[in-house]
Amino acid sequence: MLRIEGLEAGYGSGKVLFGVDFQVPRGEVTAIIGRNGVGKTTTLKSVVGLLRASSGKISLDSQDLSRRSVHAVVRAGIGYVPEGRQIFPALTVLENLRVGQRRAPRTWTEERVLDLFPNLRRRIKNRGHALSGGEQQMLAIARALVTDVKVLMLDEPTQGLAPMVVKQIGDVIQLLKAENVAILLVEQNLNLTESVSDRILVMSKGKVVETLSIGQFKLDADRVHHQWLTI
Repeated sequence: MLRIEGLEAGYGSGKVLFGVDFQVPRGEVTAIIGRNGVGKTTTLKSVVGLLRASSGKISLDSQDLSRRSVHAVVRAGIGYVPEGRQIFPALTVLENLRVGQRRAPRTWTEERVLDLFPNLRRRIKNRGHALSGGEQQMLAIARALVTDVKVLMLDEPTQGLAPMVVKQIGDVIQLLKAENVAILLVEQNLNLTESVSDRILVMSKGKVVETLSIGQFKLDADRVHHQWLTI
């Protein structure tokens, strides 16, 4: 289980996160929702180590990852798929999969992720810039998986994608849940969020202000949307 306790972080002298607390159990999807600028992406960057937290504790299965390097956090089993995919456009699909590996994967091997994303198998020798937006997103997820993730963090994975590709991403998330991967999802597509999530974290002004089971969220969606999501 990924556990976040009292997480505080920011940029320069500006603080963004003010004591964020939550847990992400294995085999479940925990989604973070909220208006733009409330700290959702900052939370993910702080967990993976791209942004150094000023205080708080980050632990995975009782292993303290606070203030560890990005490489150490990834080796511990946390994978991050950033907004905008950020694949290497000049590298082939296969090269993109291998560039971040520090050891041969044991759980999510290249063969296994290519079975999960058959489009990538067909395009294995194509360079990143030649892929469609949906294929680039699949490659970004596959690249995270081959680090043998226990926790997969997804930042806006369906942004700008066609409805058919959004459904494919949702199907992959459901499959990963069944494989006991813990998933932390930041996503503005509430239809997808409702369909795959087990719990919803609502953020406002750098704090988690509500934690709802998906059943509670569906019953109270209008109130949550009006109070925390509309401008």
